[in-house]
Amino acid sequence: MSLRNAVRWSLFWIALSLAVSLGIGLFFTPEIGFQFGAGWLIEKALSIDNLFVFLMLFTYFKVEPEAQRKVLNYGILGVLVTRGVLIFLGIALVNQFEWILYLLGAVVLYTGVMMLIRDDEAEFDGEKNHIVKFVRRLIPVHGEYHGVKFFIQENGKKIATPLFVVLVVIELTDVVFSFDSIPAVFSVSRDPWVVYGSNVLAVLGLRSLYFLLERMHKAFRFVEKAVGVVLLFVGAKMVLPVFSPKLEISTIASLIVIFFVLTCGVLASIFIKEEATD
Repeated sequence: MSLRNAVRWSLFWIALSLAVSLGIGLFFTPEIGFQFGAGWLIEKALSIDNLFVFLMLFTYFKVEPEAQRKVLNYGILGVLVTRGVLIFLGIALVNQFEWILYLLGAVVLYTGVMMLIRDDEAEFDGEKNHIVKFVRRLIPVHGEYHGVKFFIQENGKKIATPLFVVLVVIELTDVVFSFDSIPAVFSVSRDPWVVYGSNVLAVLGLRSLYFLLERMHKAFRFVEKAVGVVLLFVGAKMVLPVFSPKLEISTIASLIVIFFVLTCGVLASIFIKEEATD
């Protein structure tokens, strides 16, 4: 995908998501519209962290551009299914056991802290990655790529190509990320359709956002830290009612804070020059 098309499609998905949020607010209630918009913004922000991992994976495994598109397409389909299962299961558990929401809030807080202190320069090492080791132990993997094929026939046996390993790693990585992103959306709504719908619109724009990030990743260098701050805020929003119901933060206030923090991250990435290194 060219840079121009990546920008166009990214703007299209953003405009569509805003239109859906507005439509929900008009046809239902403004509060539900704000919940949908806040959920989408949280999920969109957290998806940037996913995309940094995807970029490291594709670079490490030397995945060709054509194969990247195929992996992203299949990955998005898998995400839509797994997110649906996890969201409806999670909401059922939270409605049954209220205390789980506070536990999830603590997990979100922990993730936010880890994102803020994490070394951005650390490189991905596939040989030490537990998911890569698990996949290679589970199925036989060929040593070379075969175009965009996930499997090949060799000596009458079906063998996975390295491209299939990349796909599985991306799917499992997203499941791991879901344990942070889905609880974060629970902070603004527990309506399964609002949570899932906002996730769907955020996920559907991932492919174009990835190709935009691939070409302009230095322009996003402070956004990841901003996402960490957003997680701290969201985690605090989920945990504070434990101490006092009066500390509950409204959806509109949450939307304003999240948008402000992410905007600061984008502006900092644009205007603060990267220090030159020898």
